Amino acid sequence: MKQAKTIFQQGNHSWTIIARDPSKFGYIIDTNEYLITSGNDTLLTDPGGSEIFPAVFSAICTVIDPLGIKALFASHQDPDIISSLGLWLDFNPKLRCYTSRLWTGFIPHFGGDDKTLIGIPDEGMTLSLGELSVEVVPAHYLHSSGNMQLYDPVAKILFSGDVGAALMPDDQNEMYVSNFDRHIEFARGFHQRWMGSAEAKLDWCERVAALDIDMMCPQHGAIYQGADVMRFINWFAELPIGLQTFKKK
Repeated sequence: MKQAKTIFQQGNHSWTIIARDPSKFGYIIDTNEYLITSGNDTLLTDPGGSEIFPAVFSAICTVIDPLGIKALFASHQDPDIISSLGLWLDFNPKLRCYTSRLWTGFIPHFGGDDKTLIGIPDEGMTLSLGELSVEVVPAHYLHSSGNMQLYDPVAKILFSGDVGAALMPDDQNEMYVSNFDRHIEFARGFHQRWMGSAEAKLDWCERVAALDIDMMCPQHGAIYQGADVMRFINWFAELPIGLQTFKKK
């Protein structure tokens, strides 16, 4: 079963990561889910694929009543992000799912209908969760043509989706980056192939560098803390990606 670990707590405001399932099948990519709670309301980010729904649901039950989850957030359209949507709606048909407006006609193939999906405009928006306001940060063309991230200015946490993701080997299961230079090699190939636009990359780096971030939490791999957040942004800004590398192969 996946583990649930609180990574931020301030009164009734918290972030919890759901990660690291030792019984996960080796042929699927490992994922991180995050619970953002304010008061009695909780939002679940990128709830994952249908095949891991039981593991995610069981881990959540160890920390909160899943009926406290008011909304889902899908950073983009991939199956490891949101193919569990139908199962979540079987559990609670009232759930709503925030995602880029680009995917509101595609994600319902996983479940739900035109009332389930709430389209986020290209420029982003502010989500209200309990007493908290969370900013939706656009990251279009970084892995997906319609891509969104979440920034919590109180916790100073950026949920960065696939930006910052690392494909870690099975014997590397640390929750936080402990050695940046070693860890970033697990992120290099993923960013070079799955991030297609150098222009979008530099635009994202400039905007995110201006935010006050204590933790950058990706959907795959370990969490960047403190100075490692800016180390990642600077590394990413300099990294050749997409066609910059593909044409040379």
